[in-house]
Parts: sequence; C-alpha cells; structure tokens
Amino acid sequence: MFNATDILETIRMIDQENLDVRTITMGISLLSCADADIVRSCSKVYEKITRLAERLVPVGEEIERTYGIPIINKRISVTPVSMLTAVSGGDPVLYAKTLDRAAKAVGVNYVGGYSALVQKGFAAGERELIASIPEALAETDQVCSSVNVGSTKAGINMDAVGLMGEAILEAAKRTADKNCMGAAKIVVFCNAPEDNPFMAGAFHGVGEPDCEINVGVSGPGAVRSALAKCPDGNLTEVADVIKKTAFKITRMGQLVGTEASKRLGVPFGIVDLSLAPTPAVGDSVAHIIEEMGIEACGAHGTTAALALLNDAVKKGGVMASSHVGGLSGAFIPVSEDAGMIDVARSGDLTMEKLEAMTAVCSVGLDMIVIPGDTPASTIAAIIADEAAIGMVNSKTTAVRVIPAIGRTAGEELEFGGLFGSGPIMAVHGNRSSEKFIRRGGRIPAPMQALKN
Repeated sequence: MFNATDILETIRMIDQENLDVRTITMGISLLSCADADIVRSCSKVYEKITRLAERLVPVGEEIERTYGIPIINKRISVTPVSMLTAVSGGDPVLYAKTLDRAAKAVGVNYVGGYSALVQKGFAAGERELIASIPEALAETDQVCSSVNVGSTKAGINMDAVGLMGEAILEAAKRTADKNCMGAAKIVVFCNAPEDNPFMAGAFHGVGEPDCEINVGVSGPGAVRSALAKCPDGNLTEVADVIKKTAFKITRMGQLVGTEASKRLGVPFGIVDLSLAPTPAVGDSVAHIIEEMGIEACGAHGTTAALALLNDAVKKGGVMASSHVGGLSGAFIPVSEDAGMIDVARSGDLTMEKLEAMTAVCSVGLDMIVIPGDTPASTIAAIIADEAAIGMVNSKTTAVRVIPAIGRTAGEELEFGGLFGSGPIMAVHGNRSSEKFIRRGGRIPAPMQALKN
C-alpha cells in the first residue's frame, strides 16, 4: 500500500504543510444506561464512558509516536442525551455534568452528544434538554451540544428553530465572561449525520454500534501546496490535483483509524475526509480558493471554486478508505480559518456570501461571530435559512453563530487555540423576522423527499 516516495511525501506534508489527523473520536452508545432514576442513570453513564474510553488518549499518543502522525484531538461522542432524559425525567444538566466529569477523567478534549433530534417534533425529554442547553454549557468545560431541527424527509421544525435562537443567545449571555464560548459549543443541524467525529456537532446515532472509532482528517495546507505547483493548469487539472492530494490525506486517516480500532478492540467506523482548517498560517480553505485564482475569498467565483474543491475532495477521499462518512468535504469556519478571518476583516466576505457558499460545501454557517444585540428571532431566522438549503438540497447544513455580548460589528472576539478569533460580522439588524419565527409549526418536506 505504501512505497518510499509516498512515505517521504507524507512526512513533508506533516512537517511543512500542517497535515494532521484532526481527531479520533470514540462513539459510545448510552442506550444501556437508561434508567427511571436519573442518579442511577448518570452513574451508569460515567461508568460506561470511563471504562470504554479509558485507553483512548494513551492509544492515540502511541499511534502518534509509532507513525509520526500528529493526532490533535481525542474526543468522545455519545447517544443524544434527550433519549436518556425521556426515561429518567429530572434535570438534564445532571447528565451534562456527568459527561464533563467523565471527559476529564479519561483526558479527552471534548464530549459531544448533549443533543436532541427534533426534526419532526418533540418527544419526551427533548424540550427540557433544549431549555437546559445554556445552563449545561455554562456549568461544564468540555461538553458540546447539537440539535437537529430539520431533514429532507421531515421538513423543518420551526418551533425548535425558535427555541434554538433563544438558546444560542442565552448561552452567549451566560458565558459572556468567557468570550461567549457557550454559543461556540452549540450546532444546529439539518440532516445531521450520525457518525460525525467533529465537534461541536458530534453525537453517536442510534443506528451506530455500541462503541466505535471515527477519524476526522485535515490538510488544507497540503492541498494548497499541491495547487501551488500547478499555477497555470486549467480547472480540470486543478480538480485532479485536489483529488490526488485528498487520496493521500484520507489514506493516512484510514491507517490511524484501523490502528486505533485494533489497539482499542472496538470496531472502526468511518473516516471523515473533511478539510478542516485552523488559524495557523498555511492551513486555510480560503487560501486554497485564492490559489485557484480568486483574488480574495468572497469575490465572485468563490462559490464555484468551493464547489469544485468540495467535489474533488470527496472523489479523491472515497478511493482511499473502505468507509467514508461524517460530513466529508470542505469546512468554512470563519474564526478557525486564517484566510477567512482576513477576508471577513476586510469586508470581502459577508454573511450573504457565506450562506451561498454553504449550498456547495460540507456544512454551513460555522464559527461566525455576530453582534451581541442580535435578537433571538434573527438568529432563529438565520438557522431557518440554512436549514432550508440543507432540506431542499438533501445535504447536511448547520449553524454555529456566536453573539458577542456587549460588542458590535467591526470588533473582534478572541477565542484562542483551534477556535481562533472572530471578526464580528454584520447581520440584517434593521428588518425583523420575528413574526415569521413566531408562527411556528413545520415547514413541509420538499418534493425531493418523495424518492421511494
């Protein structure tokens, strides 16, 4: 499978082009932890996570040493907690605190799954969990939350959309002293994948096995470096370069996933072959788009360039792994991408252009900082717009916006680490969507849903 040239090229990508495995994420089913007594249920949750994930971090570090491949994050995803709340009742925040305690005990970066799947309506425990999200994220350090509000098959639950607008704003307020980090750990999905290894949207779907390992790769710097060697090629040649590079990146993820699975004694799930940028110089999806010939990401032609990139990454990656899943494509998180930060600051990249780009990339409006006085109904309307793109196009879309409490457009919010820094982007604040959101109900599924 490997020859000397491939190995040397991979070493160069790691040393010079920020190539890494972004995360190995252990998915753990908590269905066996359901109990009518919430205290007993929390005890079962803690025991199962700490037992199954006890060796996750040491094994990740062993693989790093063995192969010289940086594995940036070791994480856990769990069954949507609303399913446990449905059985036990009580305060869902107890589950959040249990997850946080378990994550710290085993040494992982984050645990995802403080979640609810409400695309068609609310079952027992789901309204309660959504209402508890701001408190849960304010009182924990490593818990991430996600809610799926729509799907191509079910339509969009606008009551849930309205509640999530309120939850995001309240989470930002409760963590205003921590740069509003609560909101940065909430993702609102349409067509959420059940095997996504990336935070903050990871949860372990009910169709997944009891425990598995999923891997998320990275590599925007490697793709940009490869394109720099093709300065005058036509776009067909550009796509071919991206496909070949994505193949090499994904093959590394397959190796890490297979090894982690073997050493931990749990099934290998999928490789998510998404290009996940960081604030580091040379690790930017925006810079790939500019390398293709767009003067500044956000200019006309950006959406077409992103469509080419996303498609080529998928085509190259699927040939390198026996199981590809998750989100798989190109991420465009503004605060986590050095190039996106620059063009957001300069005004070349706007919310409207980002929304257009989400129609062709692998996720949605991600890590976008908005003014702190943005009404909850406007946040809900942003979610509704993004969910509609996902619903109609049969793709995953998501919203992760951070209201910067006490700050206005043009200022910045500094998160640090992989979260980067976010220029505060203007929204349409002078026109209201409140009446539309207050109507509630469900936007019906589109004709595309009738495929049987």
